[in-house]
Amino acid sequence: MSDDAYTPPKVWQWNKESGGRFANINRPIAGPTHDKELPIGKHPLQLYSLGTPNGQKVTVMLEELLALGHKGAEYDAWLIEIGKGDQFGSGFVAINPNSKIPALVDRSGKTQRRVFESGSILLYLAEKFGAFLPTDPDKRTEALNWLFWQMGSAPYLGGGFGHFYAYAPEKIEYAIDRFTMETKRQLDVLDRHLKDHEYFAGDEYSIADMAIWPWYGALAKGLLYGSGEFLDVQSYKHVNRWTDAVAARPAVKRGRMVNRVSGDPKSQLRERHDASDFETKTQDKLEK
Repeated sequence: MSDDAYTPPKVWQWNKESGGRFANINRPIAGPTHDKELPIGKHPLQLYSLGTPNGQKVTVMLEELLALGHKGAEYDAWLIEIGKGDQFGSGFVAINPNSKIPALVDRSGKTQRRVFESGSILLYLAEKFGAFLPTDPDKRTEALNWLFWQMGSAPYLGGGFGHFYAYAPEKIEYAIDRFTMETKRQLDVLDRHLKDHEYFAGDEYSIADMAIWPWYGALAKGLLYGSGEFLDVQSYKHVNRWTDAVAARPAVKRGRMVNRVSGDPKSQLRERHDASDFETKTQDKLEK
């Protein structure tokens, strides 16, 4: 152990920024930092989100529902820029006290209903519209197994591996080794399952695939944290096969664009208020 090894204090206190890319929005307290009401569009479903993997889960689901002909799934998608602290506005905190995207408000009933946490939103929409969740008890259970697997596993990928590999202010060998090992273990879990199954619930595309794909599909293609070669992602051939199959779905292509603010401008639709937005968006709209 080096002489300058960190020794935790008896009582931790927040007296400086943590450092790293997201230091400006990290804090040990909840609640709003400023007053800001949320906009409301014309559709029953109002989504407040950002085109990160967690946000993509819900926009993919909504676009898949619309592709099936569920007109009640029409939605307005409003951009929440987490780097600017939009998630700490009073309006957003009112619908998600945890200040994380995505958050959904369903205004189709007598009273409006808030739904937060991406897995909860996927399950809520699947049950509301009777779609993308198998009705067979065995397949339904399997879909929910994998849905909740993703909820529990992705923090080790994003907050663990992604943070220490890509965003931490300094490289810590122990932390990178620890979370790289876990991330590769997770990829192996997925690869072994997909060797014998087309999708995660078996032969039926479901909300489990929609939850896992934005994180682990992007990881398998080397699109997360620039870590493709480092993690040898191409060796997980069954994950890559499944990733390509999901990515080819037209609704997935549309859902991945919504609330997206990085990458190729052609892949970005900062806000979505009508299906025609995908065809009529312009560079001016992207830059607003």
